[in-house]
Amino acid sequence: MTAPVTGPAVTQAPAPAGIVSRGLAAVIDLFAVLLLSSVLYLGLALTSLILDPRAFSWPAFDLFFSLGAILLMSMLYLSFWWTVSGRTVGSAVMALRLVSHRGRLRWVQSIVRAFLCTIFPVGLLWVVVDRRRRSLQDIVLRTSVVYDTRH
Repeated sequence: MTAPVTGPAVTQAPAPAGIVSRGLAAVIDLFAVLLLSSVLYLGLALTSLILDPRAFSWPAFDLFFSLGAILLMSMLYLSFWWTVSGRTVGSAVMALRLVSHRGRLRWVQSIVRAFLCTIFPVGLLWVVVDRRRRSLQDIVLRTSVVYDTRH
């Protein structure tokens, strides 16, 4: 008995991700960066305590320095994960993947996209009006966020 013959497998392009799934992924990534920032702050405080316990005081909180550090960590976090796997923690949870018109993103493209997404996050809202569900950052850098059904 032989198996029925079927036609060639039809592969469809992955569907572009919408605003809700992309927004939820961004919120998850924000929490991941804030958690990482908190761990680094506590590590700095613990190091200070170990080195000189008598003179210990909590590291001073400077609003501009802290915001700058969080922005820098956000850019490093995003660019690292987009280059390595095309997925951040948030996009892995939401089953999304960032792809370039060439496939995977290169370091420079990831860094520029991370900078644009961190400095101008409202560019994500363009997904609502674009028929191909691209953010302003996607349009500028020829990237797209798609549902990743492989995982």
